[in-house]
Amino acid sequence: MSCDQDAETSHALGCFRDRLKRLIRVEPLLDLLHFLEPDRKDRIKAKFREEGDINAAAFLIDEIIHSKNYEQGWSRELITALETVGCKHAAKYVLNSPPEPTEEAENDSCVRLIDLLQLTLVSMKTGDVCAHCRALGLLTLEDQENIMKLTENQGNIGGARLLLKRLVKNEAGWFSKFLQALEDTEHHDLVRELRGEPCNEDGEQHIYSLTEVDMYKEGEEEEEEDLTEDDDPSGTESKRNIVLRDYQMEVARPALEEKNIIICLPTGSGKTRVAVYITKEHLERKKQTGQPGKVVVLVNKVPLVEQHYKAEFGRFLKHQYSVERVSGASQLKISFPQIMEQNDIIICTAQILENSLAKAKNGDEDGIKLSQFTLMVIDECHHTKKGGVYNHIMIRYLKQKHQNQLLKKQEKSPVPLPQILGLTASPGVGGAMSQQMAEEHILQICANLDAFTIKTKTFKEEEAKTPYKRIAKAEERKEDPFGDVIKKIMDEIHKHADLKLLCEPGTQNYEQWVVQKEQNAAKEENQMVRVCAEHLRQYNEALHQSNTIRMSDAFRFLDKYHNEELKTKSSPDEEGTITITDTERFLFTLFKDNKAKLQELMGKPQYENNNLAQLKTNILKEFSTRERARGIIFTRTRLSAIALCQWIQENPKFDEVGVSASYLIGGGDQSVVKPMTAAEQKDVLNKFRDGQINLLIATTVAEEGLDIAECNFVIRYCLVTNEIAMIQARGRGRAEDSSYTLVAEAGSGVAERESVNEYREKMMSTAIAKVCKMNRADYEKKTREFQMQAIMEEKVKIKKKQKKGMMKEPPSKISLSCRQCSVFVCSGEDIEKIENMHHVNVTKQFSKLFTVRENASLQERLLDYETNGVIACKNCGQQWGSMMLYKSIECPCLHIKNFVVTYGSKKKTFSKWSELPIKFPAFDYTQHADLLVEDSGEEDMETD
Repeated sequence: MSCDQDAETSHALGCFRDRLKRLIRVEPLLDLLHFLEPDRKDRIKAKFREEGDINAAAFLIDEIIHSKNYEQGWSRELITALETVGCKHAAKYVLNSPPEPTEEAENDSCVRLIDLLQLTLVSMKTGDVCAHCRALGLLTLEDQENIMKLTENQGNIGGARLLLKRLVKNEAGWFSKFLQALEDTEHHDLVRELRGEPCNEDGEQHIYSLTEVDMYKEGEEEEEEDLTEDDDPSGTESKRNIVLRDYQMEVARPALEEKNIIICLPTGSGKTRVAVYITKEHLERKKQTGQPGKVVVLVNKVPLVEQHYKAEFGRFLKHQYSVERVSGASQLKISFPQIMEQNDIIICTAQILENSLAKAKNGDEDGIKLSQFTLMVIDECHHTKKGGVYNHIMIRYLKQKHQNQLLKKQEKSPVPLPQILGLTASPGVGGAMSQQMAEEHILQICANLDAFTIKTKTFKEEEAKTPYKRIAKAEERKEDPFGDVIKKIMDEIHKHADLKLLCEPGTQNYEQWVVQKEQNAAKEENQMVRVCAEHLRQYNEALHQSNTIRMSDAFRFLDKYHNEELKTKSSPDEEGTITITDTERFLFTLFKDNKAKLQELMGKPQYENNNLAQLKTNILKEFSTRERARGIIFTRTRLSAIALCQWIQENPKFDEVGVSASYLIGGGDQSVVKPMTAAEQKDVLNKFRDGQINLLIATTVAEEGLDIAECNFVIRYCLVTNEIAMIQARGRGRAEDSSYTLVAEAGSGVAERESVNEYREKMMSTAIAKVCKMNRADYEKKTREFQMQAIMEEKVKIKKKQKKGMMKEPPSKISLSCRQCSVFVCSGEDIEKIENMHHVNVTKQFSKLFTVRENASLQERLLDYETNGVIACKNCGQQWGSMMLYKSIECPCLHIKNFVVTYGSKKKTFSKWSELPIKFPAFDYTQHADLLVEDSGEEDMETD
């Protein structure tokens, strides 16, 4: 039989020789063909080097056909080798099972299309497209490595050429996957080009090819099945028509009548899709009436900017309107007003808009006004409350609205204001203890957003996609010798610093108490208490970790902290070593003396907390009982997110059931953990969406707005906050059979607090229903009262600020000292501000007081400056800030939280520079650049 197969293969090679020579990849194939003699392989390789793949493949085929000496079974080896190196299309021909003539012709057309458009396609972002093609099975790992190596050596175009060359050798069906890869990497213009749908000036599409019509029909059929906010599997063509369901059209109706509204719909029921539809209708109406239309979509987190652009507004509206996104992570080199001027729809973080509105208020040309927008969409609008950036923007709106009423009375033209559209899944009840207070809270949110009404829908049980909920209680820990050793260490520190304990270590209350002690000690220059409080805070965090993650994680955290502290105290510089105080020596010795005991205990699994065992059971259950499990675990701290991820990756049991885990944490640099950059967050989310990662361990950064329809289970791990967070976290599970599990230790109070949140959720639903049914006059009277109160409070706040500003002293009246060792650092008159944001000291005297250490965080390029390292006190090693490179000038940037500020006889600590009522001068770039040039000139003369 094997002989017959060899003969058939030889015959197929001859019949399909012309086609096969274009599909076979010779170089990787030769390594797997053991039936070929080495000298023959060498001849084929030489042919490949001299004449390329096609001629070498033809030579290889001829060698095989004409030779008679191969061992029986060589054909099976050839077919397996072709499949292994990614030449599955060629393997089908060799097996004498070519595709149908129509399929073959269609595939040939796709190959020709790639060839014709090669000059356009090589402009793609090769690295991104390559990674997506690999994930879709279009490239092998070796292909990916070769493409990336070529990109590195010859640039983006060289890599793109190799990628295209490799793609066309795939079996039929590769073209649609390639389009998907381009779509996922935002090469929308290239996709349109390949699909033959460039638009003329009237926006009409050109004629489709047969292939594209077929693809369009597939998309249409899928679209009819389900068009919710987050689950639209149809292709690019769904962009042309947004079809709303009855309930979506119902909640949208007042907004289509140009009224301000809040849309409150459960997660996954399509509120963002409704907003896209309202935006489209709004812009079309403006166009028809000959008026300019301008829409701003505000979000409260950087990842949501990209998500709304890619999945919603850009996806459905970019073919008709110009859509752009802006956030702190954007690399756009033009100003926000320019971006606004050049686009119809701008998606941005609220802080970007607020900064620009503030600039306009101060007369800055680089500012913009609310009147320049005609529609403002506010995502997660329940954040429009006191102190929030959304509220700052809406206060500006309300003040202008109030001014407009006065202008109308004076028969003057009012200033135009945008229509407001708020979106939320859960406005919450604001900690209300009664139903009446819950209603007041909903009315307050409506007033803050100047909403005509709040629109919602109560879904029937069979309609709602509410996840199945369960509480998994872990047994209470019977023994905790590891925690007892940490508490014993803490007691020793309490005695040493004469601190009287007022709360239980390992709790949030203890954390607050010890932070207060550290702040007071810094102001009083009591370095013994200050450094003890700092160490106590680390031990408190370790106790929390040992109760939620592994004892070994808690130990590693403590060990790393002490090693890094010791490193800063013992790293020599040009003037000798940093001094270690007696208290620091006591603290280092105390940990060293207990280190062995902690290491011994962490190796005893019987003492681990039971929460982890309960979590393990739940994860294994989800992945064992579901065909395609994909879930999120929410945890409180960044450290626990990273540690849980490591625990899962290191446990073979999880690997056996197919778990592929990664963590997702915030981007702000506020903890001992290196923050995630926006690019890293985006990469993890993309991998989670396309299934490369199927388990995400996240902090609350992922609770709101994360758009993943396939997520079918959510676990909150020892974490309970309020009813909004509960609803948001639960809403991440959007699949039909999704589950929501709370894992908590019995007796911890976590399960009880979850019950309170459930009660508050019912209060919220009742409150919304009552507000919707309120008499119109009563509703307007109540919301107006709230608005006037907000305006008056803002006026009082401004007056206080002005009074404080009038009392501002010159910078020379303050001085900074090191928070740790109290050494004098500089006077306020040495400090200047770069871009009204970064406080720098470039004096020669200051440069003698600090050392520069490597920055543990990733270097981040931000417009005209980049952070290069950490600056630290030469005396004690306390971090003071970062070294910035601003337009080629090194500028030590001071972080005020690392200093004690002295004014007269008073000493204070601040967490932000904005809290300090001192106006510092702007950085004089020209002056400093001139000084540097003079200095370098002197050095050159000395050298000469």
